[in-house]
Amino acid sequence: MKKILVIGAGKIGATIAAFLSGTDDYAVTLVDHDQARLDRAEAAGIARYRADIGTDGALDTVIEGHYAVLSAAPYALTTRIASAAAKAGVHYLDLTEDVASTRAVRELARGATTAFIPQCGLAPGFVSIVAHDIAQKFDRLDTIHLRVGALPEFPSNALGYNLTWSTDGVINEYIEPCEAIVDGQRRLVPALEECETLGVDGVTYEAFNTSGGLGSLCETYEGAVRELNYRTIRYPGHAQIMKILLQDLRLSERRAVLKDIMEHAVPLTSQDMVLIFVSVTGWKGGQLTQESFVRSVYAGIVQGQPRTAIQITTAGAICAVLDLLAQGQIPGRGLIRQEDIPLSLFLENRFGGFYQGNRAGRLKAA
Repeated sequence: MKKILVIGAGKIGATIAAFLSGTDDYAVTLVDHDQARLDRAEAAGIARYRADIGTDGALDTVIEGHYAVLSAAPYALTTRIASAAAKAGVHYLDLTEDVASTRAVRELARGATTAFIPQCGLAPGFVSIVAHDIAQKFDRLDTIHLRVGALPEFPSNALGYNLTWSTDGVINEYIEPCEAIVDGQRRLVPALEECETLGVDGVTYEAFNTSGGLGSLCETYEGAVRELNYRTIRYPGHAQIMKILLQDLRLSERRAVLKDIMEHAVPLTSQDMVLIFVSVTGWKGGQLTQESFVRSVYAGIVQGQPRTAIQITTAGAICAVLDLLAQGQIPGRGLIRQEDIPLSLFLENRFGGFYQGNRAGRLKAA
């Protein structure tokens, strides 16, 4: 039984701990600075450890002897946790969408004797695996488009939105510059711009630039595609309201204020859905062709407990990658990019199977 340290006892971190503990293959310790949050975590059979990760050396005593550390902590703590993993010589996996933090993790991975696998969630994460798999089927590429939305199934406010994961993460991706390939060149493009309309299964959505969803794909496909971008899917009108808040009212300069407003006024929901739309165009046998991957994942029951769609997809993704690492199906040292992970192996995994099913079907999590 491999010892696993999960950092962060929020909605996703607690779910990761529960998923792994429920397999009986891992001995899990859940770490957070908030004892009440640790106590609320619905994960049987785990150890709980209170520590202020923001303090130097806080992880040193608990991380030793573990097989891997999985970070579900706020992105501001990513570098600190990855550094502790490097010092202790344990494998490291995270969910961060923050570009600067990921660069720091990549540097720590240089020459490491253990694996560093950043951005193991939904986006970045699973969508990069999908995009790379589809791209390999083309003789020559033109465009790669990734579109993902974590949405309320029953929207009831002007934002068309409910809080389903990290408020800090949402705000960050709406503000920070977004990596893309435009006319064959890597560029930074502004968040909340280039809003487009999507139609999936008779429902109209909008999608706009947000930061962090591409992972390392820009580096991988620089010089190979004319266009590569990532956009977040929302119900129509969401982007315009967020631009008023962030730009006109300048709340991008006061993130703590915006977080307080959102968490006070925008309710949580357990009735959510995750929409995934990955599209690649290019040439096969001299013919311009498009191939797409579309999935809708809904809230469901996993290991006897109700879980939201964002919990199922995000926690499921990092758990699947850990399984592949533990089983020796992916490399065990240095930097492992999401596109280094074969889609077939991911989907065959017990956690990766959460992404299986008909494109419009309600996926059942066992």
